[in-house]
Amino acid sequence: MADTETTLVAPDFGTRYVVAEVRGRVLHLRIDRTERRNSFTQDMYRALKRAAVWADSQADLDAVCLTGTDEWFGAGGDMGGRAEDTDGLAVEWDSTEQFPFRHIERCRKLWVAKVNGLCHAGGLDLTLCCDIAVASDRARFRVPELLRGIPDPFMSARLAEAVGLARARYLFFTAAEITAPEAEAMGLVGKVVPHDELDAHVEWVLEQVALTGPQARADVKRDLNARLPAMDYGLFFRAIERPEMREGLDSFLQKRPPEWPR
Repeated sequence: MADTETTLVAPDFGTRYVVAEVRGRVLHLRIDRTERRNSFTQDMYRALKRAAVWADSQADLDAVCLTGTDEWFGAGGDMGGRAEDTDGLAVEWDSTEQFPFRHIERCRKLWVAKVNGLCHAGGLDLTLCCDIAVASDRARFRVPELLRGIPDPFMSARLAEAVGLARARYLFFTAAEITAPEAEAMGLVGKVVPHDELDAHVEWVLEQVALTGPQARADVKRDLNARLPAMDYGLFFRAIERPEMREGLDSFLQKRPPEWPR
């Protein structure tokens, strides 16, 4: 990393499942909930949102590096509704305010996704919202939301921009899992490396980022993201009111095929 050290210490972002550490000029975030395949509770999503807000205000930071633990990057949202801070989450009237996706894109620091393993649903949303994505050749990617009756406004706003309309339709409507080389070929991630080289390559990426002008790279990030379509949060809110989404969630939790209302 850059030869200038900082004395920053990462604050508590509100969950034990997001391990945060500042090393050099980089805030490192590691998702660590392997007993649930790194599925995201609302507390975990909120922690990543808080990390984006905090990092944006730190002049000494160049980047945020997001990764997972063991064979999991992130399996998507926790369908069981588990929470560590029920009272705190209830303060927000708008449930989408917990999600970090727009905050990651607004953050002036570059976000680097180090995709170490399985990357489904919300994990893929995070990857798409990061500025650079480097994946292990063991990583696997999937868009399974429609199997639960959930129209994901974050995915629909970003996936086609990354891979093209035809491929986005294929991934949405088949929910097929794809390999890391397939993801790289279609533009879902920027680079795939052998698993044993992932740490070293991401360190090189972060070193290269540190060589660039902070204001210039923030300007370019803002200009690139300004070209992206808006996220339609109404997709999600309209779905919450439908029996279809309730059946999708119930069937998932009960481990049975859904019986979709017609």
